Amino acid sequence: MPTSLPPQTQSEVLSDAQAMALALEQARQAASLGEVPVGAVLLDADGRLLSVGANRTVCDHDPTQHAEIVALRAATRKVGNYRLPGASLFVTLEPCMMCLGALMHARLSRVVWAAADPKTGVCGSVESLHLHPTLNHHTRVTGGLMADEAAQALRDFFRQRREQKKLQKQGQQGQSLVDGAP
Repeated sequence: MPTSLPPQTQSEVLSDAQAMALALEQARQAASLGEVPVGAVLLDADGRLLSVGANRTVCDHDPTQHAEIVALRAATRKVGNYRLPGASLFVTLEPCMMCLGALMHARLSRVVWAAADPKTGVCGSVESLHLHPTLNHHTRVTGGLMADEAAQALRDFFRQRREQKKLQKQGQQGQSLVDGAP
């Protein structure tokens, strides 16, 4: 289920910075649920908010519930069409192949991402899928908007996760010593 739209932004035209700031809010919501902090915002062709999304893969037990897909599904339901010509998506992490493919099939005009993803990003990091010459639709892609803030949120999340695992492991080892196990 997509997160709700902020009432103050439902009818106003958003700048790129405002849209990415809203995507960063969605990323924080994802982190609060134990999800990787990725958020997305979809604007219509006029720059008005259509939908928002936050990662939900763990919560929904669904590997396709990336923030981009959550926002895309909500927007297409809202407009009653699987195509969103002229729309723009703002996301806090460079899209993966699944997400960029879906965004291109929806005929989005533009995708703007914050932090690069050197492991699965296909908007310049691992591959540049959007530039493939045989595709029949080309979406404009730009990266780096508010990259530092988005990257820091990801670093903080994974650092905290590693610390929790370390403490958990230490606790298990301590319990083994108390129980007399080697």
